Amino acid sequence: MNAKTSSLLEHPLIKVDLRQAVLSLAEALSLVGIDEHQHGERVAYMAMICAQKLGWDGAALDDLFHAALLHDCGVSSSTVHRKLIAEMDWEGAELHCVLGEYYLKGFPPLSHLTPIIRYHHTHWRKLRELPLAGNIALASNLIYMVDRVDALKTQLQNSQDMAPLAVTEQIRSRISDAAGEHFSPELVDAFLTVSDNDAFWLTLEPLHLAGFLASVKGERKTQLSHYEDIHKLARIFAHIVDAKSSFTFEHSLGVAQVARHLATLLELPQSRVALIELAGLLHDLGKLGVPDEILEKPGPLDAQESAIMHRHSYETFRILSHIEGFEQIAEWAGSHHETLVGDGYPFQREETELCIEARIIAVADIFQALAQERPYRAALQAEAILAQLQKLADAGKIDAALVQLVEQNLESVWQAATSNEGDWVPTLVN
Repeated sequence: MNAKTSSLLEHPLIKVDLRQAVLSLAEALSLVGIDEHQHGERVAYMAMICAQKLGWDGAALDDLFHAALLHDCGVSSSTVHRKLIAEMDWEGAELHCVLGEYYLKGFPPLSHLTPIIRYHHTHWRKLRELPLAGNIALASNLIYMVDRVDALKTQLQNSQDMAPLAVTEQIRSRISDAAGEHFSPELVDAFLTVSDNDAFWLTLEPLHLAGFLASVKGERKTQLSHYEDIHKLARIFAHIVDAKSSFTFEHSLGVAQVARHLATLLELPQSRVALIELAGLLHDLGKLGVPDEILEKPGPLDAQESAIMHRHSYETFRILSHIEGFEQIAEWAGSHHETLVGDGYPFQREETELCIEARIIAVADIFQALAQERPYRAALQAEAILAQLQKLADAGKIDAALVQLVEQNLESVWQAATSNEGDWVPTLVN
């Protein structure tokens, strides 16, 4: 915590169900696959079915389910995702495991999963020799095995243009051949048993998969009720999104800081400031679904590319809407590309439909983006950013009073946009 923190909130702003949050983060990670969504969800389904066959239950299943859904939280790049799906094994695969471990280790409700995430691409021959406690080695290797099952399924279907059920025996044979070296023989035997029927494979289809995920109730009901925990979770989301491109590194963190600063200058209640900061951290979740080559294009986007880019704020809204308690945050974050004249996206809302919180996020997003380098332009200095904001205000697109507030506090807004101030916790609810 930094010097701005004097005490934690005595009463929660919102309560968040951890299972809902994990499922929503998995949904966001699913976007990285571009045309191959729900990889994490399919891995979670297959891992759970194998584990149940092995007699796992209770907390062990809960942990496996969460770890499987989040196993690829170190993958933000669509280029890396394509490589992970296209190749059975490759030298650089371990990097995303290390990143995933880093993201989760500072979040106590999920930090115990980090060894599972860290070793989910480690061969069984090596993994079984590591000093890992309890069931960690088996859980990690189980996720690795079914992760490769899903990759093989995609590879074979794409290369042979065959229906899913037509490639299952090839997959089962490949996994069987890898027993002992890549995968635990015990896990391979369980997989070969549970996968020897059409229903196992048909459940991997989106409609049936959704039904399975909804049926997983879990033994532990964890509620995040402290702002500090919810803030840490939001920062995990933000780190994953911002890691997608070197050009957007710490963008979400910067937007959150500017939004928080503007809200504070407006003397909004601390409870409102806290929610605005969360919306800033989460506003670009949908960008995980934008291909790397579009984000890093060194020139204007064409019509097709713009149409793809325009999806991201709606995806943000949709994902956050699935978390009970995040309804307002979803609205504000999903509206960061709306304008007061109704020509923004994704809802084409007009002035009367845009609250001050959404307007703050929009201005913060523009300011921070202009302060960062992009592949098609250099970073702008504070005065040049202010000039751009003034043009937008003069055209009626963004809130003129907020732009005036930026002008009156230009140096401090610039600092908020360009420096990582660390965690902030509101001092009271009013």
